[in-house]
Amino acid sequence: MSLFGLGSRNQKTFRPKKNAPSGSKGAQLKKHIDATLGSGNLREAVRLPPGEDLHEWLAVNTVDFFNQVNILYGTLTEFCTSSSCPTMSAGPKYEYRWADGVNIKKPIEVSAPKYVDYLMSWIETQLDDESTFPQNLGTPFPPNFQDVVKTIFKRLFRVYAHIYHSHFQKIISLQEEAHMNTCFKHFVLFTWEFRLIDKAELAPLYELIESILQL
Repeated sequence: MSLFGLGSRNQKTFRPKKNAPSGSKGAQLKKHIDATLGSGNLREAVRLPPGEDLHEWLAVNTVDFFNQVNILYGTLTEFCTSSSCPTMSAGPKYEYRWADGVNIKKPIEVSAPKYVDYLMSWIETQLDDESTFPQNLGTPFPPNFQDVVKTIFKRLFRVYAHIYHSHFQKIISLQEEAHMNTCFKHFVLFTWEFRLIDKAELAPLYELIESILQL
């Protein structure tokens, strides 16, 4: 059983990963997240709990945010198609190309749903790799762990950027905007707290982010 509760994902519906198993450090941190989120104070919820390991906190939250984006995008799969979204974009100024450095080394232009599919599969590979996300208590995290986490969050942000720019009216019609805005606020506060995404990467949604952070 995994420390961070990694389960299977249905390719079509983007079914989220399972919760961390009870009794593990991952489960304890997950309970802390749920308890602080329940208080309604998102700024407090993102902070590293006193005495906890930063890498473990980043790992558990990475799984959590991966789940959230999976669920949100999963509600749009019938509307975000290769014909409606032939490129992975966030408005007219920003277009994202896919490369994972292993199977696809040179960035390629793909449709938004293909990009998201590549991305979710790539993230799942990272989460399932015990040399990157250790699944046993006490196993050290690799030296490049925070770099991997930063890449995951940078790419998850691109999914939010695409949804806000291309599908927000559909989100409204599905009556999901309040939930999505809360998820994105949580995401922004967490990435800002731990400086996980460069400011330049946030440009497609920067006005919204400024209002969240009250800069």
